[in-house]
Amino acid sequence: MRQSHAALCALTLLAGCASGAPAQSEEAASVAQSQLPQPLHHAKRTASGYENNYGHLPRESFLKWRWERFTQGLPKPPANGYAFPMTHPDIAWLKANRTADTLTWIGHASALVQIDGVNILTDPVFSERASPFSFAGPKRKTPPGLTLDELPHIDIVLISHNHYDHLDKPSIEALNRQPGGPPRFLVPLGIMQWMNDIGVTNVEELDWSDETHAAGLDIWFVPSQHWSARTPFDRAETLWGGWVVKTPAGAAHPYSFYFAGDTGYSPDFRDIGARFGGFDLALIPIGAYDPRWFMHAQHVDPDEAVRIFQDVRAKKAIGIHWGTFELTDEPLDEPPRRLADAVRSAGLPADAFTVLKHGEMIQLDTPNSSAATIGR
Repeated sequence: MRQSHAALCALTLLAGCASGAPAQSEEAASVAQSQLPQPLHHAKRTASGYENNYGHLPRESFLKWRWERFTQGLPKPPANGYAFPMTHPDIAWLKANRTADTLTWIGHASALVQIDGVNILTDPVFSERASPFSFAGPKRKTPPGLTLDELPHIDIVLISHNHYDHLDKPSIEALNRQPGGPPRFLVPLGIMQWMNDIGVTNVEELDWSDETHAAGLDIWFVPSQHWSARTPFDRAETLWGGWVVKTPAGAAHPYSFYFAGDTGYSPDFRDIGARFGGFDLALIPIGAYDPRWFMHAQHVDPDEAVRIFQDVRAKKAIGIHWGTFELTDEPLDEPPRRLADAVRSAGLPADAFTVLKHGEMIQLDTPNSSAATIGR
């Protein structure tokens, strides 16, 4: 019974990954690149749902992957036995901070970004499982680096897409009840109704290339190469993507960051780099990539993550989407090691694109921010 529940949860998380046609050719991608810079276009929706900019995800066998995983005993446990090192920021300082730009990695794709006195939370997931069920499905291997009670008052929540490891109902409901009033929830097209249905009304949904303004910041929703589903029957019914956040023109301390969400590699990132001209910080996924024959179109590996870093012209990047939920076949502690190799192979400084410990906070307005950890 336990195995059947786990299989159902995995199917819910990855329902329909194998559908679609081959991705766009390199030649077509080159043509698209030659036309830059162009405004990012809006998402295309057909009778079968939203589509990626550069081709459908290729058709692969979900059952073949699950059988390989079972017969090969994957994923192998990490060398640390799931005892990932953690740190803890100074909560009182974090809640009082209105001047320093900071980043705290909570775990997976959840991060707290403090920019120009504004508290922003990305893909908040604080639940024990990334699943529609409380009793089955991918279980958290590392506790959140911050609890919901330890968060400062959140002004903005950015949601990349509706998969359970990125859109968590109990976490959204808790944030909606936070003292001092709910945050502004910014979501992709199609998710507002889901939010309204659970009693969350302070919501704005955006299409690719849409711009909005919240808490004095300029914010855009931008494309990624992925998909959406919360059941086996609603694939691609809601949109997916990433977020660009910038302080307004003339800000005393200008800053910009890019949150990639969850994605495979595509020319979308060159488009984003050309459109926005670079970022001070990028949050880029580096995990959930094996086996490549199945995951390559929907989840980047560390080498592709470095390509995204270069494409979007970021000054610094932090790797996310690893070390929390065991979703795919690589050991949970492997992505940082492979990222370090990829950064070295690309000839980049070692601290240009790195990772944080769960719960680690860095100051972003410090020249060598990787050394500016505040905690206890």
